[in-house]
Amino acid sequence: MTKPVLLTMSGSLRSGSYNRMPLAQAVAAFGEAEVIEGDLNLPLYDGDVEEAGTPEAVTRLCDQMARADAVVISGPEYNKGYSGVLKNALDWLSRPSPSVLKDKPVATMSAAAGRTGGETAQFQTISILIQLQMQVVHGPLILVAAAQDEFGEDGSLPNDFLQKQIKARMQRLRALT
Repeated sequence: MTKPVLLTMSGSLRSGSYNRMPLAQAVAAFGEAEVIEGDLNLPLYDGDVEEAGTPEAVTRLCDQMARADAVVISGPEYNKGYSGVLKNALDWLSRPSPSVLKDKPVATMSAAAGRTGGETAQFQTISILIQLQMQVVHGPLILVAAAQDEFGEDGSLPNDFLQKQIKARMQRLRALT
């Protein structure tokens, strides 16, 4: 049997983003898989640009999504909302026909410096994913609050409660692949 393909997407472009850290935990908990890290550094969605020809970076992300058996998204919360980076990526990903998103299993999580861990951003993201007809793995939200204090210098997550949540969610995501 071939390994499932897991696409990870961080809603933050910063290389040291706290949202890349729970994604690493999720990959480990998911188990054996071909892991693809989606690059969300895309041009802003613009219908005129799309009409002139879909940018190469967008085509690459759409191809990655089409190949993926499952997706895990971690995004920050900016001003009580999800990041523009994530919204822009979902806007581009919603364009191909047939859809590369429909019925695709997806799990979400968030890490933020604030005390809610990105709760509002995650609710907004899940709302969009449902509208895009993705198969959202529901359950208690995985929220890494005060993220600057939760991760070790090596990116590890010593918090047992969060580790158990991530493991349970990834087992459910894997079962859908």
